[in-house]
Amino acid sequence: MTDTPTYHLPKGTTADGPFEVNVTPQVAGWEHSGLRVLHLAAGAEQPVSTGDSELLVLPLEGGCTVTVDGQSFHLEGRTGVFASATDFLYLPSRTTAVVRSAAGGRFALPSARTARTDGGARYGPRENVPVELRGAGACSRQVNNYCLPGTFDADQLLVCEVLTPAGNWSSYPPHKHDTARTGADGTPVESELEEIYYFQIGGGEQGFGYQRVYGEADRPIDVLAEVRSGDTVLIPYGWHGPSIAAPGHDLYYLNVMAGPGSERAWLICDDPAHAWVRSAWESQEVDDRLPFGEEAR
Repeated sequence: MTDTPTYHLPKGTTADGPFEVNVTPQVAGWEHSGLRVLHLAAGAEQPVSTGDSELLVLPLEGGCTVTVDGQSFHLEGRTGVFASATDFLYLPSRTTAVVRSAAGGRFALPSARTARTDGGARYGPRENVPVELRGAGACSRQVNNYCLPGTFDADQLLVCEVLTPAGNWSSYPPHKHDTARTGADGTPVESELEEIYYFQIGGGEQGFGYQRVYGEADRPIDVLAEVRSGDTVLIPYGWHGPSIAAPGHDLYYLNVMAGPGSERAWLICDDPAHAWVRSAWESQEVDDRLPFGEEAR
């Protein structure tokens, strides 16, 4: 990064041809996590090379067919991020695929650098994606757990998406995962992960939300960003949260994480000043606007 790092990347800041977002590790100034968002017009196609990274083809809007190594995988996709979870495709490193969309659409390509080259493309059915409701009251949110330990096998890549009803807070209490630590008994309690937040806002083009990231005296970082659809926030370290959905505007963000650890894990540490909030949820109900869309069936 430059001497004055930019952690909030408004829509279009990293655009490159058909890629509305093109955040490589080099662009982010770190080593592991990446994200591209591919926009295809009806009938268009785009070659996608994974290079030294594993990645997902994850529809945000619309469906597509991915052809790789002589195989074709059809992704049904979805009408939008608030409609349902989606099916997806995993691509290993050192792979070139072609993504085609008959009706057009937008497709996230979250990625993580990996030294592993074995294995081929693998399809993830929508019905196998765990949909989890977290928190309660004004901290209620929905998490679609695509590619996490225990939900889908990968080497380093961690991917989920969070949907927050209008007026609610998510990514709360503030937490971090920037230092590999173990407890007194030697059990891992925190993992080191770089993270990307990619946002979509409901309720019209004027919709917005807020994202907070802050650090400590020895590792300062200070972000309070007004985020809109298509914006990205980079979190190299530090406490992050809350993610705030403005009244009238549901908030969506895709989380992409990866780190240097040999053990793929997502272990967080709450900010001690706010960790008590979790106990307050015991006396509150989960927001009845959840789950979103088709997941409510």
